[in-house]
Amino acid sequence: MKNLPVTDFREQCLHLFDNIPADGIVITKRGKPIAKVVRLVSSCSELIGTIPHLAAGDDDLFSTGIGWDAESRHAHID
Repeated sequence: MKNLPVTDFREQCLHLFDNIPADGIVITKRGKPIAKVVRLVSSCSELIGTIPHLAAGDDDLFSTGIGWDAESRHAHID
């Protein structure tokens, strides 16, 4: 993520808006973060893959991780 002092942001903002990195730009004032500029997502398809490890692997997405034996009526953790 790019850090940029507020004075530099003020001078470069129009150019920066055309080239905002995917992870955004943190604006700082006296070395402390005060704001973050990020791109707006224009469609839901752009969100795919933006949250790493959310649905990674071959696991059943609907599983709670608890098995159920209907005959014995006992639950067990898979």
